[in-house]
Amino acid sequence: MFTGFNPAVSNDALNKISKRVRSWRLHLHTEVSEADLARLINPVVRGWMQYYGAFYRSALYPLLGRINSHLMRWIRKKYKRLRGRKKAQEAWNRTVTQRPRFFAHWAWVPTVPVVW
Repeated sequence: MFTGFNPAVSNDALNKISKRVRSWRLHLHTEVSEADLARLINPVVRGWMQYYGAFYRSALYPLLGRINSHLMRWIRKKYKRLRGRKKAQEAWNRTVTQRPRFFAHWAWVPTVPVVW
């Protein structure tokens, strides 16, 4: 018997979004600045958040966490002093607290998943 409905992002849409995030290959763009990355991904991610997250935003949290993982990988490749996990995590926390809206998805998921 059907008792409820949660309007969340479908698995097919989530797979397409994940494929698009992987296609950005953020970790290879160490020549660009943080602002350039934000200009590149913020409009797209903000659109996903508004469209798919309107009713059931927690369904997007794993995807947004993966974007954070990609950004952490970019940070560790761009800045040699942040290659270590502990230093990179400290820099991440400092950046997120200083600029909480720099990347659009930080409003919902400011942390990096444990495994990155």
